[in-house]
Amino acid sequence: MAGVGVAEILVRARYWGIRIATAESCTGGMVAAALTDIAGSSDVFERGFVTYSNAAKIELLGVRPETLAAHGAVSEEVAREMAEGALAHSRAELAVAITGIAGPGGSEFKPEGRVCFGLAQRGRETRVETVEFGAPGRAKVRAAATRHALDLLAGALE
Repeated sequence: MAGVGVAEILVRARYWGIRIATAESCTGGMVAAALTDIAGSSDVFERGFVTYSNAAKIELLGVRPETLAAHGAVSEEVAREMAEGALAHSRAELAVAITGIAGPGGSEFKPEGRVCFGLAQRGRETRVETVEFGAPGRAKVRAAATRHALDLLAGALE
């Protein structure tokens, strides 16, 4: 991770009494795995949702079918609803969401390496952003997206 280490994220979350949830699509649970790789993380990590399919996004996170139809799964609109849904369907106070195209493939309009992130925190406005990681390959896009999501969590806990 480019910024703060995972252990420091957990320390900060403990300090502030904040529990974390994740809503992941293209990373397939890698953010949750990074957080839970550290012993004792159960007091901070509340739960993770791996919602790879659109049906899972709808059923587990409450993403609206209309949002998916209008914007597609790889969009800031869906990332927002995923992050907010993770809060609504958990006891967490902070949630990060990731949806993107890890590759191979993509299209002219949604190229490989495009990943949309949502960061929701109770009592604050949800933030969304899109990062273009390029096409270095599936594993590198997923690793970069995981690092970026962890950096977003660290920033929220400053």
